[in-house]
Amino acid sequence: MKTFRKGGVHPPEYKLTAGRPILGMPVPAELRIMLSQSIGAPSRPVVKAGDSVSAGQIIAEAGGFVGAPIHSPVNGTVRKLEPTRTPQGIWQDSIVIATDMGNPGSASDTRRPEDEIMGLTPKEIVSIVGEAGIVGLGGAAFPTRVKLTLPEGKTASTVIINGAECEPCLTCDDALMRAEADKIVAGTLLIMKATGAPEGIIGIEENKPEAIAAMKEAAQEYANIRVEKLKKKYPQGGEKQLIYALTGKTVPAGGLPIETGCIVDNVATAYAIHDAVCNRQNLTERVVTVTGPDLKNPGNFIVRNGTPLSEIIDYAGGLPENTGKVIAGGPMMGRAISTLESSATKGLSGIVVLPKADSQRHKEGPCIRCGRCVAGCPMGLEPYLLMTLADNAMWNDMAAHDALSCLECGCCSYICPASRPILDLIKLGKQELRKKKQK
Repeated sequence: MKTFRKGGVHPPEYKLTAGRPILGMPVPAELRIMLSQSIGAPSRPVVKAGDSVSAGQIIAEAGGFVGAPIHSPVNGTVRKLEPTRTPQGIWQDSIVIATDMGNPGSASDTRRPEDEIMGLTPKEIVSIVGEAGIVGLGGAAFPTRVKLTLPEGKTASTVIINGAECEPCLTCDDALMRAEADKIVAGTLLIMKATGAPEGIIGIEENKPEAIAAMKEAAQEYANIRVEKLKKKYPQGGEKQLIYALTGKTVPAGGLPIETGCIVDNVATAYAIHDAVCNRQNLTERVVTVTGPDLKNPGNFIVRNGTPLSEIIDYAGGLPENTGKVIAGGPMMGRAISTLESSATKGLSGIVVLPKADSQRHKEGPCIRCGRCVAGCPMGLEPYLLMTLADNAMWNDMAAHDALSCLECGCCSYICPASRPILDLIKLGKQELRKKKQK
């Protein structure tokens, strides 16, 4: 079965919401929509306090080439523009919208005529994707318009759609593939047309048999798209790991996937592209997995951008009394949430509520030179060494040992028998290296 070559680990799945249908959340009375929701420059507001807005209307334009516009998820009134805290507690500018609860509205669903869709040029598809504010919905939130704009001299041979969802606990992609396979395949075809790639591959881990069956059925009439079953191994969904598993090609150190002729997008991104091109829908909502062993109503919910995190958790049954930590994303690559008064963004794939017993760090011990972190690293790095170099502020040595190639997947910390905070220190070191690079 197909997989990547180096490293990887096998954490327990904890897919408690696998098989649960996608449900729509109630519309919140107020939304706080942050202006930095993608890699790149924050968006610039084009509305002011007191303005009336309608669902799908642009409220912030892209702040630069690497950026994406933001649209209102509801009909309502702009109450104010003010800083709000991100889930990690960092202040960030936001637009606060009071929902018209009598007529909250929803995303536009005006089907574009079929002949018009078929007649769209690659440049027009990329333009629609950019105007819809679509970013990578697998977690990185890279503006999709930029990804579909090939660098001069580069050509795409393969579009890879990432349905691996190797992160424990999360099932939003699995649920979307089961429910909307046809639209994901249609979105894949649009990406292929936009980039000129003649081939499409949809990679899904073996632990999602229903999703694999649904996607195969949807793709069976297209000779240039195939669905591949992947071995269950973390981090199978990493771009470089997925490219190697499905094509045998290796992305060069410091290079981008296009160096191998591959374009990689998440299944939710392909779905959003279909809706933007075919149904004129801007990206204002997404499927989010809300899960935890003690939640009363865990599930996969359609969440509007700007919805308070506290309301999302309340819809899932409320915060259990024994909660020790709440994570945005999954337990391997997600980040702890410091305030539930923050709100959902385009990049939020899941909320994981952990009890105290499962959220405490074990006591750190000395490195026993077992080499497990080296064996587990999917990039072939030496995590124990990078940690030591970061701990001693040896930034040049970190750079020389290729620290910036670290995926931050957490395999090293997960597999360390001494419970050393390997990834924590590598992340700090990478921040310092980026600062030096910017200077």
